[in-house]
Formats: sequence, structure tokens, C-alpha cells
Amino acid sequence: MDGIETYWIWLIIGLALASLELVVPGVYLIWMAMAALAVAVLAFVSVPPLALQIIAWVSLSLIFVFSARRWLRERPIVSSDPLLNNRGGRMVGQTALITQAIENGSGRVKVGDSEWIARGADAAAGARVRIIGNDGSELLVEPVALIEG
Repeated sequence: MDGIETYWIWLIIGLALASLELVVPGVYLIWMAMAALAVAVLAFVSVPPLALQIIAWVSLSLIFVFSARRWLRERPIVSSDPLLNNRGGRMVGQTALITQAIENGSGRVKVGDSEWIARGADAAAGARVRIIGNDGSELLVEPVALIEG
């Protein structure tokens, strides 16, 4: 290219893709950014034709993406708090106060400072129940007396 070396273009493309990785969800752009930076180094060291640089970028991008997918599949990232975004799941085992009687299997319970729709055995308002699970935003409950006695 006249007036500008191609390695500068590959460097800019690599940095732009790496910056976009921070904004766009997913983990694919970083591998294409790494391939662009590798082509920038290749273009700096030796000056291959532009077509060969593009072929190198596509090839390296595919190699990096599929290698990363395989590596991450074999070594999944384990969360230190798997229930972080599962508020209902975090409540399992806690006791709650029935605010609206559970009739025909449905009612409302108070946990902390919030009320939740609850499903379980019929029980009167004011009784205590234990949360045994959740189904979406509904809590599955059973009377405390069944657990303790």
C-alpha cells in the first residue's frame, strides 16, 4: 500500500477488535484480534502480499477460535457462586411466613422484605413454611411441622 505500511493497519484492526471484545457479548473477537496482531508481526518482519496476509488472518482466526473452544470445553470455568443469579435457588432451606393462605396449592409467602408466590400444601396465613425449591419465580414450600416432626 502506498504511504502506509500494512503492519500498522493490522495493528489497528487487532486493537479495534480487542476493544470491541469488551463491548460485544461473547468471546470470539479476542481470537480474531490475536490473529490480526500476529499478522501485524508477520507483516513487520517480512512483507508478504496483501492476499497472503488476509489468508493468514483468516487461517489464524479459525485456528485460535477452534482451539479456544476445545480448550474451554475441556476446562470449563467453574463459578465460585453458582446460585449468584438464581434468587429463588438461594432461598432453599430458609423459613418463610405465609402472608396469603395457600389454597389449592397456591398462595404468597414473605421472605425477608419481599413477598413471593408460593406453591405447596394448603396452609393458613401466619403459618411458617420451609422453602424446598423454586420453579422460576415461584417458591416451592412445605409446612415446617412436616420437617420437624
